[in-house]
Amino acid sequence: MKVLVTYYSESGNTERLARAIYGGVERADKEFVPIQEGPSVEDYDVIFCGFPVQVSSVPPKVEPFLKGILEGKMLAIFATHGSLKGGQLAVTAFHYAMSLAAKAKVIGSFGCRGKVKSKLIETLMKKPEHRGWAIEAQSAAGHPDDADLEDGKEFAKWMITKARSL
Repeated sequence: MKVLVTYYSESGNTERLARAIYGGVERADKEFVPIQEGPSVEDYDVIFCGFPVQVSSVPPKVEPFLKGILEGKMLAIFATHGSLKGGQLAVTAFHYAMSLAAKAKVIGSFGCRGKVKSKLIETLMKKPEHRGWAIEAQSAAGHPDDADLEDGKEFAKWMITKARSL
């Protein structure tokens, strides 16, 4: 089985999670390639694709990659976000990512909190319509933490086990 772990990261949160996921992929031929390097998906059986949730969506730099995943390829999506676990903003981003990768066979998704840039929080605190989320995002400081990264490894192990059974 050939596995690709690819990601887009601006602050380092998603890269840290991607590295943990890569570490959790066992007994497989695996590669670790940032999305910016334009990895080709043709030769892979399983693709792990990660991104930071931005404005409850997928970053524009990730969209072409997800749209280009070939029909039938197994895809596991992961993301970091400032929202509480299971929060609506992150869930919306996962649904959008899945719609972009409509040809792929999505086998799972994983999200964990990630520290939000303080400058962004400061900007959003000044806007009444975003203040609630900015307050919530402040509590994401220190994430992804060791427990988040361990959960990411376990997610990777589960996805490989699942992929082998399909």
